[in-house]
Amino acid sequence: MSEKILANKKSGMLMLILTIIWEVSCFGGFIFGVFQLEKAETTPWIIWTLGCFFLTSTGWFPVFGLKVLKPQEALVLTLFGKYKGTLKGDGFFWVNPFCTSVNPAAQTKLNQSGDVQTVTTTIIDASKGTTTTTSNTSKKLSLKLMTLNNSRQKINDCLGNPIEIGIAVTWRIVDTAKAVFNVDNYKEFLSLQCDSALRNIVRIYPYDIAPGVDTTGDGIADEGSLRGSSEIVAQRIRDEIQNRVDEAGIEIVEARITYLAYATEIAAVMLQRQQASAIIDARKMIVEGAVGMVEMALDRLNEGGKVELDEERKAAMVSNLLVVLCGNRDAQPIVNSGSLY
Repeated sequence: MSEKILANKKSGMLMLILTIIWEVSCFGGFIFGVFQLEKAETTPWIIWTLGCFFLTSTGWFPVFGLKVLKPQEALVLTLFGKYKGTLKGDGFFWVNPFCTSVNPAAQTKLNQSGDVQTVTTTIIDASKGTTTTTSNTSKKLSLKLMTLNNSRQKINDCLGNPIEIGIAVTWRIVDTAKAVFNVDNYKEFLSLQCDSALRNIVRIYPYDIAPGVDTTGDGIADEGSLRGSSEIVAQRIRDEIQNRVDEAGIEIVEARITYLAYATEIAAVMLQRQQASAIIDARKMIVEGAVGMVEMALDRLNEGGKVELDEERKAAMVSNLLVVLCGNRDAQPIVNSGSLY
C-alpha cells in the first residue's frame, strides 16, 4: 500500500465560519418560529420551528471534520474501513466528519524521544472517595527524527565470548500508509528488528582483533573488531535494520554503538589478559632498548681503547647492565675502589 496525500484540504477556517453562520441562522429561524407560534399556532409555523430546531441541533456535526496539524505531523484517515489518504503539513484542515484517524502505535512507549503525546486527566469524586484517571492519546504520526535507545543485550561474538552491547538508532517515518497498515505496530516492529539485526552483525566480529577471522566475507582474514571498527560495525547494523524495515515505511538515518563491554562473568579474566598483553609488550620494548644500550656501551669502550676487557668481563658487564636497565627497581651497585678487578 502506497501513501496518498490529501491535497486541497486546508479549508478548516472556511468550514468553521460557514458552520457558525449556519448555526446562527438556524437558531434565529427557530426563535422567529417561536414568536410566530405565540401569535398564531398553525401547522406551517410548527413545521418551521421544528425544522429550525432540528437543523440547529445537527448543524454542528461538520465540526468533527476539523483537523489541526503542527509542522512535521501527519494524520492517516480511513472512511468506513477504507484508506482515504494522509494529511501532511501544518495547517487547519477539514475532511469528511465520518473519517477516522488510525495510529495503532499511539499508546506504545519505547525508550525514545517524543513518540507519544498523552494528556492525562484525573477526576476525584469526594463523595465516594474514588479517583478516576483518563488519558487522551493523540492519533497523529510524528514525522520528526526520533531516537530509539535500544536496551543492552548480551551477545556472543565470533569467538564465543559473551559481550554486552547497546545501540542508539535514529529513525523517522517516510511512508505513513506502510507504517500504519503493513505492520501491526511499527514501533514494536522497529524495536524487534533492531534486536535481530544487532545479533546478526555482532556475531561476525570479535571484541578485539583476533588472527584468522574474516569479518567481510571475502575469505581473507582481516583486522576487523567491535572495539576497533566501531564505525564500520555501526554502518553495517544501520544497513541491516534498513533492509528489514523498508516494508514498514521507516527510514533509518543512523545507528551508533552506545555501550560495549565484556559480560560481567568474563570481564575480570579479559582484563587480566589485556594487562598481561600490555606487560609483555612493555617488557619487550624495555629489553630491546637495553640490548641496544649495552651494544652501544661496548662499542664506545672498544673505540677508545682505554679499557680492554676479556670475554668473561664483557659477559659480566653485559649481565650487570641488563639487570640495571631491565629491573623494576633502582640498582644499588657496590663500587670496588681497590683494583681494576
